[in-house]
Amino acid sequence: MNTLKSLSAWGSLLLSATASWAQTNAQSQPNILIILCDDMGYGDLGCYGQPFIRTPHIDQLASEGMRFTQAYAGSPVSAPSRATLMTGQHTGHTHVRGNREYWTESALIPYGENQDYAVVGQEPYDPNQPILPEVMKRNGYTTGLFGKWAGGYEGSCSTPDKRGVDEFYGYICQYQAHLYYPNFLNRYSRQAGDKEVVRITLDENIPHPMYGKGYERRTQYAADLIHQQALEWIDRQQQGHPFFGLLTYTLPHAELAQPEDSILEAYKKQFFHDKTWGGSKPSRYNPVEHTHAHFAAMITRLDTFVGQIMEKLKQKGLDDNTLVIFTSDNGPHEEGGADPTFFGRDGKLRGLKRSCHEGGIRIPFIARWPGKVPAGVTNDHQLAFYDLMPTCRQLISDKGPAVETDGLSFLPTLLGQSADQAEHDFLYWEFHETNQMALRCGDWKLYVDGGVPHLYNLAEDIHEDTDLAASYPDKVKQLVKILCREHGDHPLFPVTLPVCDGNE
Repeated sequence: MNTLKSLSAWGSLLLSATASWAQTNAQSQPNILIILCDDMGYGDLGCYGQPFIRTPHIDQLASEGMRFTQAYAGSPVSAPSRATLMTGQHTGHTHVRGNREYWTESALIPYGENQDYAVVGQEPYDPNQPILPEVMKRNGYTTGLFGKWAGGYEGSCSTPDKRGVDEFYGYICQYQAHLYYPNFLNRYSRQAGDKEVVRITLDENIPHPMYGKGYERRTQYAADLIHQQALEWIDRQQQGHPFFGLLTYTLPHAELAQPEDSILEAYKKQFFHDKTWGGSKPSRYNPVEHTHAHFAAMITRLDTFVGQIMEKLKQKGLDDNTLVIFTSDNGPHEEGGADPTFFGRDGKLRGLKRSCHEGGIRIPFIARWPGKVPAGVTNDHQLAFYDLMPTCRQLISDKGPAVETDGLSFLPTLLGQSADQAEHDFLYWEFHETNQMALRCGDWKLYVDGGVPHLYNLAEDIHEDTDLAASYPDKVKQLVKILCREHGDHPLFPVTLPVCDGNE
């Protein structure tokens, strides 16, 4: 990897900063809790300007911590974005660069009157590339992951039980996560004596259809089940025994389905003249009435979950020593009947999920740690998901083997020491499904669509409306050279490179 040639110098800086942190931090190792929601756009929260949806707990998280305005997901879709977070590598280097599915090759087995796939999941993470739970585990952390895995199919070389996770509950497969009232969820629990990931059949759901009329009679709502398992796991944690948690909640991803409770009813009254959507059986998105009410309620429900998590940390006396990060895996979607235009969900950014324009990759990112992260601060530091690996390593004074990464620790920024913060020369994305690539270098944004480069100045044109490629050919050539250098060919996830030196 070309960018890794500079790792030795950065490694020395990291080790020096880590040693300094260890010397000045006399308390016990900090806990780290990352709440990663699904398909929440930059403008979906009150603290980012959302006018219709109530998010008091997340807004409070922002007021008590640091709200980032130029934070980026690793990819415009789920699995590769999570892969960059897990590995610390951008999508030109990391193995998982798309939502490659394995359930399509699987046989069907019965669940009550329904059928489901015998093996489910996505392309596995490279077993030779360390991921965050493994790094935390080797440093004495208890590790838990609750929600969506999307880092390997059942029985593959990369499932939670094989990748440093002590306790997992949720969806191994992101396609399975299209149903909020599924036939089964997956579990791995050392405490329960599991030897590998197992399936937990949801017996109250399977007597009823998976799709269409009768689906509403299913009662076991996965988002609640996963959240309760996460709360119980946090409740078992004790002071002096550090933990690392990834709460990868599927809200507010489609489908638009949830309990008929007070949260939903309030939004039905708010959006009295609402829309309906006819469903998509191949995608496992059921038909829905009151689409705006359902979507808004999903975000407020997630907000309620965040409030309960913060209350649990306080009850346990863990609040002061826990870094909580809240973010989203990519930009807003329009699947399952969702209507991002109505909610202004792109936050005035161009593009949605699957786009390498800003709207597909710029995401909400909030960090809170009482007494460490300055409260009520808005920060414009440019960071990406692959920065979380080096940040966590520096925070915990990781003494294990080096991890090849494209990221930079943003711990100095978190601690209010921006003068000590290293800045990225560039941020990188590629996505084969839409044949797009992107590079951000300061205020310049190179966007490549089908091999054709476009250039924007984000300081003056946040919506990427004015293509400056013809006016600044030398800047395009400079950025294209970086882009081509950073891209490593991948047979499973090909993209069309722009014309550059050595690529005619």
